[in-house]
Amino acid sequence: MIQQIYPQVIHPFRYELNKDMQIAAAHFIPHEAAGQCANLHGHTYFINITVAGDELDDSGFLINFQQLKKLIHNRFDHTLMNDHTDVFSNTQAEHFPTTEVVARKIAEIVQAHLDTLPNRPTCVQVFVRESPTSYVVYRPKAGKQ
Repeated sequence: MIQQIYPQVIHPFRYELNKDMQIAAAHFIPHEAAGQCANLHGHTYFINITVAGDELDDSGFLINFQQLKKLIHNRFDHTLMNDHTDVFSNTQAEHFPTTEVVARKIAEIVQAHLDTLPNRPTCVQVFVRESPTSYVVYRPKAGKQ
């Protein structure tokens, strides 16, 4: 079981849901400034997704936890992040699979799904830990990803 204290995001919503998951994945950062991270290597990413909203769906959920797992865990676990060319790029720095970009892309994937739901919840934070000493928090700005 993951036991982690996450930075809190202040938001105006009545409900907040947090989903933890682990993803074992490899990546490389195709840039000379990446140092050793330019080499293929792997992490066990610890991810927390925070979804908030004012309305629940017909089943009483903001979003079903399993749907978040399908969207993210099932897509990226045991893969090479760089192979997900629909998400990441090996030629554009803003789309390299750095931890910062991984967090942002997860938020974008989750929000795209949330936008299809009638209760319209919002992804307010994505936390991605790539090692015991390094993590990124991504918080979309209001009105944009």
